[in-house]
Amino acid sequence: MAKASLPAAEKPKTSPPAEARRRVLIVDDHPIFRDGIAQLINDQPDLLVCGGVCSAAHALTAVEQCQPDIMVVDISIQGTNGIELMKSIRAQHPALPALMVSMHDENIYAERALRAGARGYIMKHAPPEKVVEAIRRVLGGGLYLSEAIGGRLLDTFLNGRGDSTVGSSAVDKLSDRELEIFRALGEGRGTREIARTLFLSVKTVETHRAHIKEKLKLQTAPELVRAAVEWVNQEANLGAPPPP
Repeated sequence: MAKASLPAAEKPKTSPPAEARRRVLIVDDHPIFRDGIAQLINDQPDLLVCGGVCSAAHALTAVEQCQPDIMVVDISIQGTNGIELMKSIRAQHPALPALMVSMHDENIYAERALRAGARGYIMKHAPPEKVVEAIRRVLGGGLYLSEAIGGRLLDTFLNGRGDSTVGSSAVDKLSDRELEIFRALGEGRGTREIARTLFLSVKTVETHRAHIKEKLKLQTAPELVRAAVEWVNQEANLGAPPPP
């Protein structure tokens, strides 16, 4: 007598072999977030985390060793920021797509991330299914942005504005490196600490500080620090998750 087959609902589920899943490299300096997003990704039948690192230097090495299909990168990482890492990745591995995942306000950073080479930007407080959707869309060759930011960028393009930067804040005038230093000042770090953290000379940081003051029309060092602290506090509130 032929053996009866199990009903479809009772057949054991099998996952695709590891080599058939798309490989994801996570770059984030918060272990709890790295572990959380790794679990989310590994629970997907078509995705697999091939590595998780905390710094730009480790990321560049991991790309060579892990051969990922996509990178998920936070803006705040050790040694530099995710945007500067994106520029290095684009120069060395132009075909490797990346998704920026950050707690920082997308109004300030999304377009900067795209210009640096990222293929998408999503806030860390987005629902898990949106993060997975963003990863799959970028893997498929598309772009991922929130509806709000995507609409603003489209409006900018259609209206042919000379300045393509989203938002009208004076901070938008700063270069990516100047913005990084401005943020560090707002977080209470001094010139020497910033230089050491970013692997820059003190003189280079001082030059950037002078350019920031000029662009923001500030006269003194205390005015610069006060403006930086106020901006960091404001940006933190903008980037906070919406109330339940």
